Amino acid sequence: MSLAISAPSSRAWLAGLVSHAALIVLTLLLAYLALRAPNFLDAQNLTAILRQSAPLAILACGLSVVVIGGGDDVVSGGIDLSLPAAAVLGAGIISYQLSVAGSGLGTALLFGLPAVLAVGAANSLLVVGIGLTPLLATLATSVAVSGLTKLITSNRRINVSNRAIDWVRDGDIGGIPASMLLALLVFAGLAFLVHRTRWGAHLQAIGASRAVASLTGLPTRKSVALSYGLAAAAAAVAAIAILARGSGSSPGSEEPLLLEMVLATFLGGAFSRRRIVTVWGALLGAVLVTALSTGFALLQVNIFWVSGIKGGLILLVLVAAALDERLRR
Repeated sequence: MSLAISAPSSRAWLAGLVSHAALIVLTLLLAYLALRAPNFLDAQNLTAILRQSAPLAILACGLSVVVIGGGDDVVSGGIDLSLPAAAVLGAGIISYQLSVAGSGLGTALLFGLPAVLAVGAANSLLVVGIGLTPLLATLATSVAVSGLTKLITSNRRINVSNRAIDWVRDGDIGGIPASMLLALLVFAGLAFLVHRTRWGAHLQAIGASRAVASLTGLPTRKSVALSYGLAAAAAAVAAIAILARGSGSSPGSEEPLLLEMVLATFLGGAFSRRRIVTVWGALLGAVLVTALSTGFALLQVNIFWVSGIKGGLILLVLVAAALDERLRR
């Protein structure tokens, strides 16, 4: 009898260890940085982490909506790899309008933000309308949009000096950085839609099983299409945060953002009781990933090693999710 009891308990313990593997590794890394990185826990550095994490947090929250609606299988489920490229496109267009064309901020936003939304519309058409695999469709869109950004900006950095943009970069309200407040507004809106409305409940049901959702009469195509639209809207806001953080636009900045966005979003799923991607988990994951990057920068770790560590964490998250699902069967 003792063996019959111990076997299931050992299996449950192993399943718990596997599901928390990424969090354990991340906690150990952050604890190491807190002990070794100079001034890592200083209030000034923690505030800087919040400022720096804003664009990533907005993008990760946007991606979480797509994943929730399409399922968290990164091959056949919901994914939008074009979000960082779309945000950088928006930042590039706004920068060009402000610094090269001499337009005002309002005009620049009218040119830049609709371009980001158009990328979301294209993804909806490719994935929902034509039926392409989200992973391949959004990867192709990302490459195309990155090329368009380089064409518009002549593949060069464009500096921006604008009072409103500078305030988003340096300002604060009640001690909270303005850029993080922008991220919190996006988070609150998306979290409300996904976790507090009937549409959000339908979206979660579709992500859990699209076949079952279709049989029950839920509007699967419209809901999934809207999830890409909401993610693009988040990317449009992220374009402003990217512009503020860098005081301009830099073609190619979407590449590190892509890696960090995927890591933050799926790492955030580890904070959920059901081990699924959530909007609030994506926000928390973005802050922790930025803290990791900041700590390594304080230790002057080579950027290629940092990218390798982040890639390893993504792999660990995906492997842990696969093993966890297998152990629960």
